[in-house]
Amino acid sequence: MPEKDTATPRRRRLGQQLRRLREVTGMTGAKVAKPLGWSAAKVSRIENGLTLPSEDDVAALVAAYGGDDPVLSQMMRLRRDAAQKGWWGLFSESFPPGFAAFLELEAEAEELRNWEPMVLPGLLQTEDYARVLMSNLSQPILQAPKTWLQDRVEVRVRRQQTLFHSSKPLRFRVVFEESLLSRDVGGPVVMRNQMESLAVASELDHIDIRIISKSKLLPVTTGPFVHFTFPDFPDLVYLEDLEGSRFVEDPEEVFVYERAFDHLVGVALEPVASRQLIKDAAAYWQGMMQQNGNVGQ
Repeated sequence: MPEKDTATPRRRRLGQQLRRLREVTGMTGAKVAKPLGWSAAKVSRIENGLTLPSEDDVAALVAAYGGDDPVLSQMMRLRRDAAQKGWWGLFSESFPPGFAAFLELEAEAEELRNWEPMVLPGLLQTEDYARVLMSNLSQPILQAPKTWLQDRVEVRVRRQQTLFHSSKPLRFRVVFEESLLSRDVGGPVVMRNQMESLAVASELDHIDIRIISKSKLLPVTTGPFVHFTFPDFPDLVYLEDLEGSRFVEDPEEVFVYERAFDHLVGVALEPVASRQLIKDAAAYWQGMMQQNGNVGQ
């Protein structure tokens, strides 16, 4: 599946401000583009955040709109912000296509709503759980090099720093199915530690964990998705499968996923009951450790 260009938040901010300057003049994109020797599509892509304009492009647009030096300085500052690489750029060669855009969106979002039917949510995985999971999923099918595996695990750990240790942490709401608590990923020690980590996370005010009981039929048949909300941009949804990833940006389509998540929350257990299931699972894996002679680990 080919990747669809997606506007990252910083490019969106720049594009929004340039669009506002144009609209004040009453000019259309086509009218702006013609004297610059551009296509109207180029103006549209810049304004929609799909293309990062060069500094010369920004200067040309500001001049076309009659902007003064303070306006030009503001636009250049936004352009520099949009061009700035996040910490994840060090690992970009180890990502599947489109994931760098996901990470920038996550860094700018104020809330994530995540449905995970197959594995525990990545932002809540321990390093050992993530390592086992990525190794099992990537090696037989995608033949990912070992260096990619290490990079992807490190990226996941760094992402969790924002969730758990930031002064302004991301609000994270997640729903998953109870069977994931007993699905063996790495053995009793890994699973016990993972359950204890989940239990700690469930106590945090900005993390909302809801579990759908095994006694319930799954209320939706969609695969995993992440619904992003931002303080100054429309929501969007991220989908991923073996063939690639894509972002859903059409408001009506995004609303379908919003309703789906609300329905999942309605079927799932409340946070306190979900936390108790996690603690019960931790006790179960502790017992499995004792049976296997792993006491004290």
